[in-house]
Amino acid sequence: MTDIRKLEYVGANRIEGPLLFVEGIRDVAFDEVVEIKGADGEERLGRVLEVGRGFAAIQVFEGTSGLSPETARMRFVGRPLEIPVSRRMLGRTFDGLGRPIDGGPPPLTKERRDVNGLPINPFARDYPRDFIQTGISAIDGMNTLVRGQKLPIFSGSGLPHNSIAAQITRQAKLLTEKVEFTVVFAAMGVKYDIARFFINNFEETGVLENVALFLSLANDPSIERLITPRSALTLAEHLAFECDMHVLVILTDMTNYCESLREIATARGEIPSRKGYPGYLYSDLASIYERAGRVLGKKGSITQVPILTMPSDDISHPVPDLTGYITEGQIVLERELFQRSIYPPIAGLPSLSRLMKDGIGKDRTRPDHPHLASQLFAAYKTVKDVRSLASVIGEEELSSLDRKYMQFGARLENEFLRQGDHEDRSIEQTLEIGWKVLTELPQSELHRVTEEELETYYHAKKSGEGEGGSRWPS
Repeated sequence: MTDIRKLEYVGANRIEGPLLFVEGIRDVAFDEVVEIKGADGEERLGRVLEVGRGFAAIQVFEGTSGLSPETARMRFVGRPLEIPVSRRMLGRTFDGLGRPIDGGPPPLTKERRDVNGLPINPFARDYPRDFIQTGISAIDGMNTLVRGQKLPIFSGSGLPHNSIAAQITRQAKLLTEKVEFTVVFAAMGVKYDIARFFINNFEETGVLENVALFLSLANDPSIERLITPRSALTLAEHLAFECDMHVLVILTDMTNYCESLREIATARGEIPSRKGYPGYLYSDLASIYERAGRVLGKKGSITQVPILTMPSDDISHPVPDLTGYITEGQIVLERELFQRSIYPPIAGLPSLSRLMKDGIGKDRTRPDHPHLASQLFAAYKTVKDVRSLASVIGEEELSSLDRKYMQFGARLENEFLRQGDHEDRSIEQTLEIGWKVLTELPQSELHRVTEEELETYYHAKKSGEGEGGSRWPS
């Protein structure tokens, strides 16, 4: 009996963009790896994207440039795409398919894993509850990140999302355990200078040996971007669930990933959905985002921070819109804050962490944290309303209370939100600054904090008493 894995097919039906169409084949499965050789003998890898009776559509990871339908030679290997996984991959740099590009040898390991991962039974998931201190007040104080959560950053062109991601990578730590995060970083369709920024940043801060990088740059074939996040998450799953490590996965830029997905859908002749994206964009994104979390009985965890740039700063664009439905909140960067040189320019009201309530409070951060965060949100909402009113009637026509809210808003943005890109604040420092800026408002306006909290924190700051009362510049 002939082993079909040894069969080599010569000649393709046609080539369209990154897709190769072949007929006259048999016993081929969806998602199977294909080894492809052109007339020059160079070997490329592909994946079966669609299969029918005697027909298959193959996406070629290295692109189809230089391939001829008449001379293309294909061998179906009978298994899905797999990458090596090992702890020794930390400190190394790979391409989107998990092949070393740092000049070092391939990882010395026999362990290989399917890049598509294995689905986690929902009943086997452990609920995320452990607070992650990022050292960034806008996140720790008002949009808390929890271990096992997926919390994306919604950005725009030119905004400092890369600096924020690098800062989170350097500073993220658990308070409940004396452990540091291992980082798996995946870049899709980014320019070389951005990739070099992250590498230099990791080298300078001494964390590179604890980071595995998967890079599919802007000059690499766009089809490779579809595998890059899956390769990164495959290594993350090995480190978390087989090596008991806490893994922070940074994915940038998910918008580039979705553009590649749209390119493939167009080449296949699929009926487009919103803005030309395929109708399965939601489920495809979910297959990536849902690979974060914790598993019962496992010590390790995967926390995911995807980064995506919103075209024209449009938060209703399909990519951020669908991402927001899948993930547990979002960190939104605001261009108006950035233009006023406030770093990080994290918008107070559109940002949200849906798991925040379960990761803060007594025995996790501090008992006053939930009420303080709620009060800061409520007061900042009033600030936005007052600013809108002032733009119509003029600031001089505002009431004395409205002016106090204007002063509160300025202090919140300049003392609480604003900090250095290497400034690592503890959660205690963040909360103390929050109480300090609240002293701009009269007590009668503070409806979301308790009398005990007012007595312990608000009045102490108001009178300049307490250890934290005079530590912070006005």
